[in-house]
Amino acid sequence: MTKQLLIYERATPVNPNDHRDVSVKVGGDFGFARDVNSVPLMAVEFEPASIEYPIVFAGDASNIMPAALLGVRDNENLYVEANGAWNAKYLPAFVRRYPFVFSSDDSQRFTLCLDEDFHGVNRKGQGERLFDADGERTQYLQNVLNFLQAYQAQYEATRAFVQRIQDLSLLEPTQAQFNLRTGQQITLGGFMVVSRVRLRALSGDDLARLASSGDLDLIYAHLSSQHNFTPTAERILSVIEPAPTVEAGLNGPH
Repeated sequence: MTKQLLIYERATPVNPNDHRDVSVKVGGDFGFARDVNSVPLMAVEFEPASIEYPIVFAGDASNIMPAALLGVRDNENLYVEANGAWNAKYLPAFVRRYPFVFSSDDSQRFTLCLDEDFHGVNRKGQGERLFDADGERTQYLQNVLNFLQAYQAQYEATRAFVQRIQDLSLLEPTQAQFNLRTGQQITLGGFMVVSRVRLRALSGDDLARLASSGDLDLIYAHLSSQHNFTPTAERILSVIEPAPTVEAGLNGPH
């Protein structure tokens, strides 16, 4: 099956008939996210994420979402170490929810799914069971559902935030260019940022609305995070050899 949602290989609806004896063991191995150079970021995550990641906006005009930039080349996450450890203090919720995810149909009904190709999924009792002997949800599975429901609510709030700044025409396409000490030049495109010029040109009423809604705080966190572009790019020095110019773009809409 084609990889779903960046890091999911085989997302299957969870049910007591197929998963009564299934357990899930999660740990510190984030190798499943090794091949993505960005992940979606919820607005509520901007403040902690802005300390370590560049926050950008990506997608087409009808589906723009914030993203945490994790690498400057295609299919490369510079925050995942060789042993699978995540080399940052803040872990985006998109990664934390794995191997679970909601799928939805045309009526917007959500179904809990599990990536059955995740190495921690087993029938040996290792980790946390999804159902008890009677086929009822365990507390672990209920906690998973609660987390994904909260994530979905934050997703909708983030979509609304993006729509508001789009309505004000604040987003503009841009590129980041890095000249590494190895002599390699890397250009990263395919994303947008809030234009400082357009932000300063807003009317007092528009700025007041952004401030009262909390959107201005999110914008400032996004703009502040731009200082993380260079530290993120410099992580590549530990994994590359000198090479010619490379151009890359963000992962597609998530």
